[in-house]
Amino acid sequence: MVKKPTGKNTSGRGQRDLTIKVKTARGRKLSSTRWLQRQLNDPYVVRAQAEGYRGRAAFKIMEIDDKYRFLVPGARVVDLGCAPGGWLQVAVPRINALGEKHGKAVGRIIGVDLQEIDPIPGAEIHVLDFMDEGADDQVKEWLGGQADVVMSDMAASSSGHKQTDHLRIISLCETAAYFAFDVLAEGGTFIAKVLAGGAEGELQKILKTKFDKVYNMKPPSSRSDSSEKFVIARGFRG
Repeated sequence: MVKKPTGKNTSGRGQRDLTIKVKTARGRKLSSTRWLQRQLNDPYVVRAQAEGYRGRAAFKIMEIDDKYRFLVPGARVVDLGCAPGGWLQVAVPRINALGEKHGKAVGRIIGVDLQEIDPIPGAEIHVLDFMDEGADDQVKEWLGGQADVVMSDMAASSSGHKQTDHLRIISLCETAAYFAFDVLAEGGTFIAKVLAGGAEGELQKILKTKFDKVYNMKPPSSRSDSSEKFVIARGFRG
C-alpha cells in the first residue's frame, strides 16, 4: 500500500516532507518496494504523466535533440525498439510528421518493436525484429527510402550482474549500429543508449570509422545512479 505524505516539518518554515513512502507488502521484495518508491517520487515520471508521455524516457530524447538538433522538419526517422512509444511522441511534432507546421517539410517516422504498441498519430508502427534478415530492406520500403536518423533506447533484459548487462547492451548497440549503416542516408545520425563499463570503446571505434563526429551524453533526465549514457554519431559517410 502507499502511505500518504507524512506532513513532517523539515525546515522550520512551514514546508512539508512530500516524499511518498511505500510499505513493503506481503510477497513484494524489498528491491521492488524501493523501485516503486523511486517511481512514485521521480519528478520525470510525474511530469510524463502530467504531459501525456508514455514514459520518462521521452525527456531524454528531448534533451539530446535540444543539444544536437537532428529531429528537424522533414527528417525520415527510424525508432528501434520503440515501445512504449515515448520517443515517437517526441519526434512526431519535431519532424512535422502531421504536417501541422505550414511551410515546413513533412517528416516520416517508422517505429519497430517485437511487441505491438498503441497507435501514435503521425507515427507508423510495425512489429518487426530488426535483427531478422531483410529487416533493413523492409524498413526502407516502409520509409520510402533511406533514413536521416536511426535511434534506439533499447536495453537487453537485466540479469542482475552489472558486467553481463553491460556486455549485452553493447552487443545490442553494435547490432543496431550495423542496421543503421544499411538504412542511413549520407550525412545521417545514429543515437543509442549504452551502459558505461569498459566495453563501449569498441563501439566508439566502429562508429568513428563511419561518422564524422561521435559524441557521448548523459541527459539531465537520466537518473544520477544509472550508468546509462547515449552515443550520438553525426555525419554518416555512407
